[in-house]
Amino acid sequence: MKKKIILVASLLISVWLSNELLAQENGEKYGADSVTCIQNNSLYYEFYKQWKKSDYKNESWKDALPSWRWVFVNCPRSTINIYLHGEKLMKKLIKSESDKAIKEKYIDTLMMGYDQRIQYFGKEGYALGKKGVDLYKLRPSAYEQSYSILKKSIELQGNASNGPNLIYYFRSAEKMVKAEKAEKSILLDIYDQSSEIIDYNIINAKSDKKKKSWENVKGNLEVSIEPYASCEDLIGMFTPKFEESPNDIELLKKIIKKLAKRNCTKYPLYQNAVENLHKLEPTASSAESLGKMYIKKEEYSKAAEYLNESINLCEDPNEKADIHYLLASVYFQIKQYSTARTHCYKAIKNRSNDGKPYILIGDMYVATAKSCGDNDLTKNVAYWVAVDKFKKAKSVDSSVADAANSKIKTYSQYFPATETIFFYDLKKGDSYKVECWINETTTVRTSD
Repeated sequence: MKKKIILVASLLISVWLSNELLAQENGEKYGADSVTCIQNNSLYYEFYKQWKKSDYKNESWKDALPSWRWVFVNCPRSTINIYLHGEKLMKKLIKSESDKAIKEKYIDTLMMGYDQRIQYFGKEGYALGKKGVDLYKLRPSAYEQSYSILKKSIELQGNASNGPNLIYYFRSAEKMVKAEKAEKSILLDIYDQSSEIIDYNIINAKSDKKKKSWENVKGNLEVSIEPYASCEDLIGMFTPKFEESPNDIELLKKIIKKLAKRNCTKYPLYQNAVENLHKLEPTASSAESLGKMYIKKEEYSKAAEYLNESINLCEDPNEKADIHYLLASVYFQIKQYSTARTHCYKAIKNRSNDGKPYILIGDMYVATAKSCGDNDLTKNVAYWVAVDKFKKAKSVDSSVADAANSKIKTYSQYFPATETIFFYDLKKGDSYKVECWINETTTVRTSD
């Protein structure tokens, strides 16, 4: 087999020489001994092909190594295949070697290969990514070096970074944190940076397979950040920075983003950061955030103040609809029902296919039904208009149909009985105006 390979290689050399050796630049490309360079390139490649053909299971890689080594040392710029194939060959050699000292030298050669590839064939960001990952895997104690290599790779590659690079970038930084060579905040920065790259690649994936691969990377990263992103961790990291620079807009945005992402909005640091940012850069979003924050604290008047400000600053109809609905819920809590209903209708005006505001109006009618009457009839007529709203909700928005149907079934049982409407000179189908704050006309119905 070896004789056959050598014969094939010789034939290839003659063709190669006729086409390449005459070129003026070959002296530099193929080194001082271009004939031997081409010969060894052909020899190692023939053995490499045999190894690849066996799905990298036979021993041809051992036959490829001597010629490959010669090319790697003596004509390193002759072809990029030296590095593409050399990476595979060196990893096999490293895996097969039991002597630790020798194995370390082989790892050095693999790392040198990445450096030479960059020197002669460019694509620095991509090659550094492979180098950083392999260094982390093969020489775990070199995690700081891995971190630096992968950091530069990701800076160069951006959204073109590979998934494994992001994972091992985080892991190398994690080792630095555990060794007290870096602050925990570095992990959050890496998480944010990597998340943007991952999300970009999920959105722009050209196949389901690639999308699934990036989703797996995302899942891996989420699991990795979990031990370092508790609310207590985040508060501990950012409180000193906030106290030092309470009006640093970029810092405030960072604090707000990170605390909100981990659902840590109940802490004073979040409130202080949002309020400071709102003073410096008032926006619909910051006002809404403050409104939500005060809702959680059950300070509804203060929440209403900020949500009204948010509406005035907001231009997007969908966002306005959300804020009006939220504001309606706040006014419901403080029993300002007419104002709450007004905001429900404003939410509907901005998004007519949303059933939630109708549900909320119906809930308010239910809540005030008994207080809006003084007899067996008037204490129950509000349920008519409540059910009307529930029916309207499901007619415009199928997503609330189940909730609406449940409420319709429940509150239809509270309609006045037949004998009650008869006593007040009414009959089914009559038009009836519900008084009190409701002031709506509906149709008489009974519970039986």
